[in-house]
Amino acid sequence: MIVRKPPLGWNSWNTFGRNIDEKLIMETADAMVENGLLDAGYEYLVIDDCWAEMKRDENNRLVPDKNKFPNGMKHVADYVHSKGLKFGMYSCAGNLTCAGYPSSFEYEFIDAETFASWGVDYLKYDYCFKPMYQQGHLLYKRMGLALANCGRDICFSACSWGVDQTNEWIKQTGAHLWRSTGDINDSWQSVKELLMKQDEYLTTNGQGCFNDMDMLIVGMRGKGNVAVAGCTDEEYLTHFAAWAFLGSPLMIGCDIRNMDEATKKILLNKEILAINQDEAYRQPFNCGNHWWATDVKVWARFLEGGDIAIGIFNLSDNGADPFFSFDTLGINRSSGKALEIRDIIEHKTLGVYKDVFRTEYIQPHTCKMYRCKVVDAE
Repeated sequence: MIVRKPPLGWNSWNTFGRNIDEKLIMETADAMVENGLLDAGYEYLVIDDCWAEMKRDENNRLVPDKNKFPNGMKHVADYVHSKGLKFGMYSCAGNLTCAGYPSSFEYEFIDAETFASWGVDYLKYDYCFKPMYQQGHLLYKRMGLALANCGRDICFSACSWGVDQTNEWIKQTGAHLWRSTGDINDSWQSVKELLMKQDEYLTTNGQGCFNDMDMLIVGMRGKGNVAVAGCTDEEYLTHFAAWAFLGSPLMIGCDIRNMDEATKKILLNKEILAINQDEAYRQPFNCGNHWWATDVKVWARFLEGGDIAIGIFNLSDNGADPFFSFDTLGINRSSGKALEIRDIIEHKTLGVYKDVFRTEYIQPHTCKMYRCKVVDAE
C-alpha cells in the first residue's frame, strides 16, 4: 500500500479516552458526513485505546469489549464504510497498550489478520510497555510486514513519539506516518512545545512517511480526555495551520457531533487543506532568519505546479512583523520574477510584490499563511 498524502480523519482519544462505545462511533460517522468533513477529505474514523476485552480468546485473537461493542467490530466497520468513510483502530508494540489492554507484541501476524477480517483500513500502533531488550525498529518492522501480508490495504501509523531515533529507521518499517512528538494536550503551551521541535525534523519530512505531530485539539474548548486550559480561536487556528503547513496528518480530536461554527470554519478551510494535501509533498524549509525571535517561525514549501506556500507562525508572547526575502526562495532580482501573494486564511489576494514581503503586525499566538504564484515583474 502506498499513501501519497497525509491522512485526514478523526480519532477518539483526545476527547473520549476510555469512554468509547458502538453508539458513539456510529454517531460520529454520521456527524463526519453531515458536517461536511468527509467532503473536505477527512475520511478516516479511528478508534483509539480501550476498545478490547482484557484477555485474548482461545485462539489468541483480540476480542472487542462486549459491553462497549456488543455487535462486534466488523459490525461497526461496516457501518462506518456504509457512510463512505474508512475505519481505523489501535494497538501497541509493547507488552500492553498505554491504557493496560492486550497489545500486539509477538501476536503481530495474528492481529493483522484479525484487523483485516474486521475491515480495518488504518492502524495506530503505539509504543508503551516496550520490553527493554527489544529494539523499536524490529517491533515496527514486524507489524509493518504483518500488515503488508494481511490481505487488505491498511494504513500504518507508527506512534513511537520520536524516541529511540525513530526518524533514522522508521521508513524501513513500511509505516506510512510516524509520530515525531509526545502527546498533545488542549493548551497553547502544548501546541508551542510540539511546534518548537519541528525545525530538527524538516530534513526528514517529505514523501513516503509523513511526520505526525499528534492529533488536533481544535474545538475541544478545555473539555475531554486531554483537556487542560483550552485555547482561543486564534490559537486553534495557528495550531491547525501549522500542522497543515508542515504536512502532518490531520486527525480531529474534538467531539464533532457538537462543533461550533468557529471550529468548522478552521477545520473546513479548503485553501489550507490544499496545502496539506498538495500532491508534491515537498520538504518544508526555513525562509526567514529571525535570529532575535526563535519562536517566530517563517517556513516555505514548494507546491505542485510551481506555487510556493509560506507559513508565518508567531509562537511568542509578543507581537511581531516578520518578513521573508525572495532570494531565500530562489527568486533573485535578476530573474525578472515577482510573487503574486494570496492570504489563504482571509481568502484574499494581496497583490504582486518584488524582492521582499513584510507582513502586517502579527499578534502573539497567531499566524499568516500565503499561497504565492510566480509572475513576471513589471
